[in-house]
Amino acid sequence: MARDATTWEAYSPSAKNPWDIKKVGHLYRRAGFGATHAELLQGVTDGHEKTIAKLLNGTAADPDFDRTSEFMASERSMPAGTAGVQLAAWWLDRMIRSPHPLREKIALFWHNHFATSIAKVANARYMLGQYRLVYTHALGSFRELLREMSFDPAMLIWLDAKESKKGKPNENYARELMELFSLGIGHYTEGDIREAAKAFTGYDVKYGKMTFTEKEHDGSSKSVLGKSGDFKGADIVEICLAQAACPRFLTRKLYAYLVSDTDVPTAEELEPLAQMYKASGYENGKLVETILRSNRFFSSAVYRTKVKAPVDFAVGIVRGLEGNVGPLNLANAMASLGQVLFAPPSVKGWDGGAAWLNAQTLLFRQNLALSLTSTEDTRFGRRCDPVVVLAKHAKATDADAVSFFLDVFLQGDVAPDARTKLLDYLAKSKTAKYPPFWSAEEVQQHRMRTVAHLTLTLPEFQLA
Repeated sequence: MARDATTWEAYSPSAKNPWDIKKVGHLYRRAGFGATHAELLQGVTDGHEKTIAKLLNGTAADPDFDRTSEFMASERSMPAGTAGVQLAAWWLDRMIRSPHPLREKIALFWHNHFATSIAKVANARYMLGQYRLVYTHALGSFRELLREMSFDPAMLIWLDAKESKKGKPNENYARELMELFSLGIGHYTEGDIREAAKAFTGYDVKYGKMTFTEKEHDGSSKSVLGKSGDFKGADIVEICLAQAACPRFLTRKLYAYLVSDTDVPTAEELEPLAQMYKASGYENGKLVETILRSNRFFSSAVYRTKVKAPVDFAVGIVRGLEGNVGPLNLANAMASLGQVLFAPPSVKGWDGGAAWLNAQTLLFRQNLALSLTSTEDTRFGRRCDPVVVLAKHAKATDADAVSFFLDVFLQGDVAPDARTKLLDYLAKSKTAKYPPFWSAEEVQQHRMRTVAHLTLTLPEFQLA
């Protein structure tokens, strides 16, 4: 698609590009973790302005969500030795039930951007604290996020900054601050890293908090990215933020995350976004809103062009079926799909995109979809039962069931033969052989659960 001056202008529905259930589904997949049947219908009724605003602002949390997910209660219930899988389960539960899915989705982006793993940090309290940091600033200030992240206990341990002392500076954090967190490769020198590392000496973690010891800090003059002075760590952060490369680097990453990682815009095409972001003082919410409201976001060129991350795949199923699964079992299942929350594979985070899918992970996705929908897996039982959601929405016939699942999970956006095959399965399954002790009701329930699973194995469901 040729891009022009209207690329970043606000989308306005037209006869050629109408606001419909496909647009609502697209918005909820990219700015959340998929929509429920009610959210899809409400989104169509409300129109694009109100629906986008709802995602940007979130809705009121129910008391049960506040009670089980509020930070102070979570910190009390998860001591330092808590297993990483329990942390992951806690976050998955938030993603499924959150009144602010966009904030969780952008917190996940920053978690991957500042990729830190409990495997090395080995302290659940520190990891929970880092999550709280990215969630707090997810749609707030990147400047504040980067400042605080630079002295976050989990990060200090993860990148060995706590070992960095006068005379023996450790370069890990200085390097990743420039390469991965703010500027990108090619916008700094090895000399900049060596000098910046001196500024990050003297920082440590004691009693769960960052501490600074003056005598262990290198107080000499340093030259970093064209600036000279007796810099401390916070000064280096500000120097990085002042570089022209910083807003461009971050804008490109957020574009890939929210819009497309295959349709790559030129530097000139992204420059208006980068300039707006910098002028706003690095307000993440302003950048995210501009992207989500844009003509580019709602263009056909980027529709279903992203492979779903495992978290999006799994949480999208549970949300679509309005399930209430045990998040610990869901968290345990995520390892085989390739994404364990709080445990990215390296400081670079998850590669994402096409790397999410191969023959093995695709099989594991299909198996998880079967486990969630069949009601035969003891990990999930009937807590995500397609039969229950069909009854809730009064979908009684075979045709109703197929339309419901295709609408919820794909907004009807499949080739006609896919719908025909699902209907053919249901027609043939009426005369199939079942265990003689099954009642007619049990046969019908099996058929509905199977067609739900078949819907989730369609290629289109792998794409966001």
